Amino acid sequence: MIIFGTKGYLYQLAILTFMCGSCGNPAAHTLKKRVTKFTLFFVPLFPFSTKYMTQCTFCGTEQRITKEQAEQLQAQGTNGPGGQAYGQGQPQQQQPYQS
Repeated sequence: MIIFGTKGYLYQLAILTFMCGSCGNPAAHTLKKRVTKFTLFFVPLFPFSTKYMTQCTFCGTEQRITKEQAEQLQAQGTNGPGGQAYGQGQPQQQQPYQS
């Protein structure tokens, strides 16, 4: 018998402040990366799905973005005055999500 499946991981990359397209408020937005990995006998082997998104902390609206947009926003957050970096210089913590 072979046991296989998937497991999801959610990474918070940065917290940025900009105008929300949904509610119109200048609010903090979390930049997130969701990775789904294939598992064999409950051991995660390789990622097969990676998605990037921002979530408004004021209204809760999530918006999917591309990898390039996520990298650009993360670079703006660490270098620009409009945001602040989250966990720079520290290893990222893996937080499984329930789907």
